[in-house]
Amino acid sequence: MTDIAPKDRQYPVALVGAGPGDPGLMTRRCLELVAEADVIYYDRLIPPEALDGAKPEAELVYVGKEPGKPGLGQEEINRRLVESGKAGLRVVRLKGGDPFVYGRGAEEAEALRAAGLEFEVVPGVTAGVAASAYAGIPVTYRDDSSTVTFATGHEDPSRNESRLDLDLLAQTSGTLVFYMGLRKLAGFAEALIAGGRPADQPAAVIESGTTPAQRVVTGTLVGIAEAVEAEGLKPPALVVIGDVAARREDLSWFERRPLFGVSIVVTRAKERVSGLAARLRALGGEVIEVPVSRTEPADPHDPSVSEPLDRFADGDFDLVCFTSPTGVGCFFELIEARGLDARAFSGSELAAIGPSTARALGTRGLKADHLPERFVSEGMLRTLEKVPMDGRWVLVARAAEGRQLLPETLRERGAEVVVMPVYRTVPEEPPEVSLERAGSADFITFTSASSVHNLIRTGVVDPASFEPSVVTIGPVTSEAAREAGFQVEHEAERHDLDGLVEAVQAARSK
Repeated sequence: MTDIAPKDRQYPVALVGAGPGDPGLMTRRCLELVAEADVIYYDRLIPPEALDGAKPEAELVYVGKEPGKPGLGQEEINRRLVESGKAGLRVVRLKGGDPFVYGRGAEEAEALRAAGLEFEVVPGVTAGVAASAYAGIPVTYRDDSSTVTFATGHEDPSRNESRLDLDLLAQTSGTLVFYMGLRKLAGFAEALIAGGRPADQPAAVIESGTTPAQRVVTGTLVGIAEAVEAEGLKPPALVVIGDVAARREDLSWFERRPLFGVSIVVTRAKERVSGLAARLRALGGEVIEVPVSRTEPADPHDPSVSEPLDRFADGDFDLVCFTSPTGVGCFFELIEARGLDARAFSGSELAAIGPSTARALGTRGLKADHLPERFVSEGMLRTLEKVPMDGRWVLVARAAEGRQLLPETLRERGAEVVVMPVYRTVPEEPPEVSLERAGSADFITFTSASSVHNLIRTGVVDPASFEPSVVTIGPVTSEAAREAGFQVEHEAERHDLDGLVEAVQAARSK
């Protein structure tokens, strides 16, 4: 890290919990601070998408500790936090779980206070509660346990004596939850039984809780260590001991999701990954984001944009066609920059290529007059067959790379068509790690022909030997994938994101 000169203005250093692994459990305040940060010091066990919202210019510094590997000492981490804070940077210390629950956040707070720096603590959802819940185990239950004790299986190695009183814990009647207790599980179990815990008391071990890699082994206290060893569970893992562990048989829900255990590659543009990824994750899928492109708004000074905008502002168009939600958003950015809003559409009919595009219009107070049953250009043309076109002025707002079928066919029907490129899709080099993971996935999804072309452009994918099963959003994308050499095995019946998700589910069930 380069030397940083002190500045007069200083911001509180944020000690932030990112939750136990599921990115959906990150708090709103956590996401806000990540988005504002100039430098983020992050740990190993933060959710995989935790840094996606960081500014492009933000410095991301890994300070995690991995078992059996050297890492930055706590004193060095403290020093860097102080240095960055005094430099007037917006600093985030991002930790898995909660910073004050076995996260050494308090030690960092003390170092900041000693250096005269202010700090903010943002609690995170802690694994002791969340991983148990995702495994279908309530840490308290009216008939089983009114108390829960959290303990750590990893204490300060510099101490000669353990502060963990297993005899005392054995005498408690409530639930015991051990963080980082996998390596000492056999010894803990033996000591708890010796201290009075029933040998046949239910127990569970949860590996990678709240994530698609979650695995759970249940048993009794006397046999849980042997069962875990047989299944090969590895850290990070949480140990739950108590009668509540038996509730899993009836209450497990996370692993019952239709796509649990399935890995899916999403190749959408960087700005549009989230919608599809969220749908797949909600069904339990492990999403590997491989953004092979990004969208760039149109240049408002380009004549192909400015001239149609002038005419739209003058109310010249009888019909405005939108072919994607992104097109809707970019079009509104352009007209709002001119001081216009939804009222500018008062003299025009609206056509949307599908329900997602119609919803994008709806959020802006507009209703599509024409919505096809098939969400491709052919479907929109069929819907518009009964609409008189002779002599009518039609504006098609779309990507610069859009197909010519819609405007050309409308011209053949007598319309005066103006195509307005409101954005363009440009290639993006995806992270190397995501490309490596993509090759071993179960499925890969393509939402457009450009996503196929841009993935091939990376040069790291050989369609002939690509193992993941290909799922496309519709016939145009399927054709592009086949031309590129992919074997298309599944195509969405409804050509939108919901249809694509349904196709993945159907493919998984085969």
